[in-house]
Amino acid sequence: MSLDLSCSLRSATVSRLRAAGCVFAEDEAELLFSAARTPDELDSMVGRRAAGLPIEHVVGWADFAGLRIAVDPGVFVPRRRTEFLIGQAVRLARPGAVCVDLCCGSGAAGAVLLSAVAGIEMYACDIEPAAVRCARRNVEPLGGRVYEGDLFAPLPRSLRGRVDVLVANVPYVPTGEVGLLPPEARDHEPLVALDGGADGLDVLRRVAAEAADWLAPGGSLLVETSERQAAAAVEAIAAGGLTPHVITSEELYATVLVSTRARKDPRGAS
Repeated sequence: MSLDLSCSLRSATVSRLRAAGCVFAEDEAELLFSAARTPDELDSMVGRRAAGLPIEHVVGWADFAGLRIAVDPGVFVPRRRTEFLIGQAVRLARPGAVCVDLCCGSGAAGAVLLSAVAGIEMYACDIEPAAVRCARRNVEPLGGRVYEGDLFAPLPRSLRGRVDVLVANVPYVPTGEVGLLPPEARDHEPLVALDGGADGLDVLRRVAAEAADWLAPGGSLLVETSERQAAAAVEAIAAGGLTPHVITSEELYATVLVSTRARKDPRGAS
């Protein structure tokens, strides 16, 4: 139940958020009003936000592709641009498809796929224990399964060669640029979810090296990257035996690679 607040308290809250540098102070204030149950709780929440905690960590959820995704402190917050990646995955997934969400974070991608496509098998995994706990709250009530471990390692071996849609929202910020991220990200989200190595593509290369073994014939790997990294990302994925192509969204400032395993390999195996 939202708090019944006076105009003066609302105005004071917006002023505190603006003074802390919150660009969307009015919108964030409304979120805090709706989440707080008492004036003391509101004061505490505004204080945490003003101190730099992401608004999603303060209220405990993120609005992502029309779903309310639980997001705990210390867990990567799903970005709006990633809705473009997940939209492509939804487009490719067919009812009953086998889907995997690597580097799942809060489990946002898996939750959207489960909500949008009937009867899919969803397997999500992440190396970060806090993210896994959060993803289980978002994915398992919808029928998916969540595992803890490094990339493909924790997944059931029975999935090899059966995955129709593989979403891997890997970290792709170059190590030297992590310090340039907004404080909300660099101070409150796990480094493992941000740092992609020297050129930002270390984790993507690891995924690309194994993806073909896990995909079904005709299955697709979808990853998000930056526009300036796209050419190198294409090379890395092609080296793993997949056929990539780049798609972009100017509206969301998003760059996505959709890469497909051939339905038959060059030796004629299906």
